[in-house]
Parts: sequence; C-alpha cells; structure tokens
Amino acid sequence: MQQPGLVPEQSMDLYERHAPAVLAYLLRQLGSREDAEDILLEVFTVVLEKGSALRQDERSLRPLIMAIARNKVVDHYRRSRRFPQVSLVGVEERIYEREEREPEQATLRQEEYQQLQRYVRNLPEMQREVLQLRFGEDMRCAEIAQVISKSESAVRALLYRALKLLRSVYDDERAERSF
Repeated sequence: MQQPGLVPEQSMDLYERHAPAVLAYLLRQLGSREDAEDILLEVFTVVLEKGSALRQDERSLRPLIMAIARNKVVDHYRRSRRFPQVSLVGVEERIYEREEREPEQATLRQEEYQQLQRYVRNLPEMQREVLQLRFGEDMRCAEIAQVISKSESAVRALLYRALKLLRSVYDDERAERSF
C-alpha cells in the first residue's frame, strides 16, 4: 500500500528504471523466467510498500532493491528446498552473440569458458555471489556490501581472494601445459 504523497507516476518510473536489471539478476539466479517474473513482482511490491524508498537517492535505492531481490531468491530456494546455483548459461549465450569469430576461436573460447565455470563452481558460495554481483550485475563494492550485509572491506577481500584463487588455478594449469 502506498503512503500519502507517492504518485503512481513515481512508482512506474521506479519500476521502469530498475526492473530490467533486477529481472536479469533473477533470471541468472533462478533459471526460470516464470519464477523470475513472479519474484520480480514480489520485489517491487515490497519496495512500493516501503513508500519511503521512492524518496531515496538513486545511489542507495539500487542496493536496496537488489538486496530485496537477493532475499526473495533465498526465500524461494528455502521454500522449494533446493540450493541456489549461479547459472552462467545465459551469460555464455550473450558473450558469443556479441563476438563474431571464426568457428575455431569460438570453440576454444567455449572450452575456456566451461573451464572457468568449473573453477567458479569450486569457489566458496560467498565468493561466487560477490563475483556475480560485481561482474554480472556491474555493482560497486559499496553496493554489494549493502546487498549481502557485509562491510565494504569484507566485500573487497572476498573479491580479491576469489580473483587471486582463479588466477592461481589458471597459472598452475598453464604451467602444467608447458611441460
């Protein structure tokens, strides 16, 4: 229910600005368009019920909306008794659509990408989530900190450790190939 002083135009503007990014996030997290659309509606229902959110500045509004979306995804998996997994299939399709390469190059990139998926799957869950929010959602560390309820320095540390681990795995594999 909207509080006095909030007009429907503000609600629509809020939805139009943020819904595409939230839906993209939900699709990657859930893998099902139907579930993602249902949760998208739940997210914006919560945002609109918190009428004061419409008055916030844009910097604090986006992390608030993403935090609500994240919590709704967690609730979804708790209800269904499944564990969340990051689906990178959609990202893979978008990457190859944008790159016009020869078939050999596309095959090599696909093999490398599958290898990266295996490495990312082996990371701790929190590191995977921080990578997803940073590179999949293009969020800054301060925004990620608000979404996952950690300090900005903790987010930076998680991101640093995840990238360092991925680099070391690649370096180890490259060294093995050279022998």
